[in-house]
Amino acid sequence: MISKRETKHNLSLLVCRDWSCRWHLWESFWHTGHIMTAHTWQVLAIYMVLAASLSKQQALKQACPSCDASQLCNCSSMGLEFIPPGLTAKITVLNLTYNRIKHIQSQDLQQAVNLRALLLQSNQISSIDEDSFQSLAKLELLDLSNNSLAHLSPVWFGHLFSLQHLYLQGNSYRDLGQSSPFSSLRNLSSLHLGNAQFSVIRQGDFEGIELLHKLWIDGSNLSQYEQGSLKSIKQINHMILNIRSINTFSEIVRDLLHTVAWLEVRGIAFSIASEMQELRVMSSSFAKKISFRQTLLTDITVPEIVSILEGMTKLVELELIDCRLLGTGQWKIEIQAKKSQTLRVLTIKKLAIEEFYLFTDLQAVEGLLSLFTRVTVQNTKVFLVPCRISQHLQSLVYLDLSANLLGDLSLQHSACQGAWPSLQTLNLSQNSLSDLEMTSKSLSHLGNLILLDISQNNFGEIPDVCEWPKFLKYLNLSSTQIPNVTTCIPQTLEVLDVSGNNLKEFGLQLPFLKELYLTRNQLKTLPGAAPIPNLVSLSVRRNKLNSFSKEEFESFRRMELLDASDNNFICSCEFLSFVHHEAGLAQVLVGWPDKYVCDSPLAVRGAQVGSVHLSLMECHRSLVVSLICVLVFLLILLLVAVGYKYHMVWYLRMTWAWLQAKRKPKRAPPKDVCYDAFVSYSENDSDWVENTMVRELEQACPPFRLCLHKRDFVPGKWIVDNIIDSIEKSRKTLFVLSEHFVQSEWCKYELDFSHFRLFDENNDAAILILLEPIQSKAIPKRFCKLRKIMNTKTYLEWPLEEEQQQVFWFNLKIALRS
Repeated sequence: MISKRETKHNLSLLVCRDWSCRWHLWESFWHTGHIMTAHTWQVLAIYMVLAASLSKQQALKQACPSCDASQLCNCSSMGLEFIPPGLTAKITVLNLTYNRIKHIQSQDLQQAVNLRALLLQSNQISSIDEDSFQSLAKLELLDLSNNSLAHLSPVWFGHLFSLQHLYLQGNSYRDLGQSSPFSSLRNLSSLHLGNAQFSVIRQGDFEGIELLHKLWIDGSNLSQYEQGSLKSIKQINHMILNIRSINTFSEIVRDLLHTVAWLEVRGIAFSIASEMQELRVMSSSFAKKISFRQTLLTDITVPEIVSILEGMTKLVELELIDCRLLGTGQWKIEIQAKKSQTLRVLTIKKLAIEEFYLFTDLQAVEGLLSLFTRVTVQNTKVFLVPCRISQHLQSLVYLDLSANLLGDLSLQHSACQGAWPSLQTLNLSQNSLSDLEMTSKSLSHLGNLILLDISQNNFGEIPDVCEWPKFLKYLNLSSTQIPNVTTCIPQTLEVLDVSGNNLKEFGLQLPFLKELYLTRNQLKTLPGAAPIPNLVSLSVRRNKLNSFSKEEFESFRRMELLDASDNNFICSCEFLSFVHHEAGLAQVLVGWPDKYVCDSPLAVRGAQVGSVHLSLMECHRSLVVSLICVLVFLLILLLVAVGYKYHMVWYLRMTWAWLQAKRKPKRAPPKDVCYDAFVSYSENDSDWVENTMVRELEQACPPFRLCLHKRDFVPGKWIVDNIIDSIEKSRKTLFVLSEHFVQSEWCKYELDFSHFRLFDENNDAAILILLEPIQSKAIPKRFCKLRKIMNTKTYLEWPLEEEQQQVFWFNLKIALRS
């Protein structure tokens, strides 16, 4: 049984994460005198293990954040002084390069049992515990280069059974130790070792290694080599020797005569003729390729080296890269080029000839050239290939003369009649050519030429007619400053590259063209498909292309690849609709969707074309505007209809009249009153008004002055002003009411424009005469105050009986005088 106190303590241990917290908790628990049961001890032990593991994981995450939940742990350039703790079995790649690690301890990599690559180069490692790599049985790559290791121990590599690549160069060890450090590395494929202090190679150093794909020995100060040290390796595909001593080099070569396929020599100087005799052993080598890098040659030693190389019965390729030649080619010893029947490939890159302008015509090596099939001479300041040399290159199918100084005239001389008769590929890029017509004519006799690269020359304007090799299929005119393309371009082409020019259009008729490269030009649309019906691949990357339509895309019936990336696309509705609904477009577009970005509209600038969806308003603006206009028109019609039915026009007119009237005085001064009454009546009642009422009132004693619109309105004056002025200049207003009155437009306007003025003053200036019986309901609802007066005040009614008419006139006159 576990007491409550034990349970509480165990829980306390589990929730306490900090080490100081745990210690104080443990101390307080112990001093209470509590006697631990066996179960409590078990819980405490499990907890301590879990806590330690958790602390290590937290420490790893803090030291190297990229290690969290990732198989690749990149801790490069983080200033680490030790391998971070907490490495787990899930990590397969651990990058600790460019830190300040000095020591590798036994437990550092103990849990990383599935590690495949361990990169520790460019640290300060000076010591490694013997069992540090013991758990790394699956490790395939170990890089300890550029550290401070003073010795190598075979125990380090004893359990690395899967190791294929081992890099140990750039340390401070002088030798490989008393016994081979590589004896257990049966799967080793590439090995790189050596440093500035490395000086001794002994027998047995490479014991256990039988086959290497690449062996790189950095032995710039290697002075002692025990014969037979490398003989234990049965085959080396690529051997790199960075060495200065010719004696040591010859001893190493003697052990590698039948095992190395490609021998690369770096940093050696062949400047003394007497030393060349020690290299005669190379003539027996079975190497298929010899490379010289950063090597010094002279006019004295070149014939000796060539003599040695022509004795190598299996040599196929010779390479000189970043070398120096002291001399002008005036070799004193004639080269016999009758032995070598296998050398086919010559590569010369960045050969520095200080007095290149004095170089001879190389007649001495003419006999060596006839079997060459591939020649590369790059960046070597070649300004001319003598015609005789070109004519001796009978078997040449590939020639690279890029990054040199060839001009139009020198090319004409170099490609003379009979030169390069078998040539299929010619690279003349980055030279000084400027006349395309002359260039094409100089090469037109090359009947087998298929591929021509004349890019990065300065041709500028090109003619309409050019003469080309008749079977030319590939032409590279990129970055040649041509503003347009003309019929100078041969119609036999299958591949044309005119990238990096100032082209604004492309409309050439090229019926056999399959690939067209128009990158970095000024095109705003895709080229027409009709002149290039067989096009399979098109690149218009980095142009001024805004969009392309479904019709343009489908016009290229054989198109398999289209690179239109890095353009400023206008993401219109038509373009987006095409992109979203065209089946198979994603398989054709190169770089889709990352490289296709909207430039406008502004709201979607920078977004990927494939992820943009515009709204209905943005896509159908004209239709939406049309619909809005129609709706507005219908709304206006509706308002007109409603206004007509509910007399909205009347209310508007009355509001305006009321506002106009409000700006005038409430009542005209007494001196301005001209009439006793203003008479408002219907035209249909004019006979009674004009012949009966006017005669009776104006002929009374004293007579009344009446204002009639027919007689007293000022001609040419606005009717509203006439009505308001007449009302203001009259003491009373007579309304002759009848059925005709309430239906008359004229009466309506008179009553409309006088309504606010009369009734807003709240006086008795209005006199209503009912000419015939009329119900108040017959009066329009807009005359609300008139209806109210008829319902609340007395009005005069015209009697039909003559005896009562006198009473009517009497009452009317009294009302007018009141």
